[in-house]
Amino acid sequence: MRSRTMIAAAALVLTASVAYVAGATAGSDTVRTAERIAMPGFTRVAFLSHANNQIKTPVFPGDPAFRMTTVFTVPKDGFYLQYVKEGEHTGTHYSAPCHFHPHQLCADQMDPGDFVLPAVVIDIRAKVKHNVDYHVTVRDIRDWESVHGKIPNDAAVLLRTGCDRFWGPEIGRDIPTYYNCGSADGRFRQPGFSKQAVKWLIRRGVLGRRGALGTDTFGPDPGDDPNFVETSLTLHRHRFTLENLTNLDAMPATGAWIVIGGPRNRHGSGAPSTIYALSP
Repeated sequence: MRSRTMIAAAALVLTASVAYVAGATAGSDTVRTAERIAMPGFTRVAFLSHANNQIKTPVFPGDPAFRMTTVFTVPKDGFYLQYVKEGEHTGTHYSAPCHFHPHQLCADQMDPGDFVLPAVVIDIRAKVKHNVDYHVTVRDIRDWESVHGKIPNDAAVLLRTGCDRFWGPEIGRDIPTYYNCGSADGRFRQPGFSKQAVKWLIRRGVLGRRGALGTDTFGPDPGDDPNFVETSLTLHRHRFTLENLTNLDAMPATGAWIVIGGPRNRHGSGAPSTIYALSP
């Protein structure tokens, strides 16, 4: 389901972003200090997140079931409220370093600026059309930079695979689903970054002290990597992975920023997230 793109005044966007950065806290005991981030003006805002919907949202195999129930209604109780029960990695979400590594930072320990990043979009739909297990190579990224310029340091590198058009909970060996990126092959299949490409991004400083890998699939790892090596490499220092994105066509290839919203649970390994794209 395509998210709705909104046109907003740049001043309003920047006011909301600054308020978030300045007001973010790291838990019940510690208040994170505000950080200065040099951000250009923006005229366009887009959701990069699917709406949470227990009927529509697919769950990664083995994750807890997703439930939403209505607890209070206006006619009966004077107000409306739903009870939501889900894992920290349900739907569109971010993952913090402690998701994969003991003693690494959890959601409530991240800095405010970790949630506000320059972003680029690498479109590999043409290659995925011929190979849903495609691994993005260093050459792919170099070729992208030859057209669009160097990727900024400490950035979010977002992969547009086109798999989000199959978003939904349906599972079947011989039908196109989100779990197999529309290949009609029942095993878990998706494109992702190669290990070599992730290591190269780290060496270059694109994935530096902060940064993120994001994709419109279940995660940045190719479906034929059962060890999630690419995610493991990324989740160090103050870096995120962003999973189950959508609406990446609403972003330019370069020049945009993203704001990662959502809860920061104590000892949180991540959280369902509304992610905003801010474009010139």
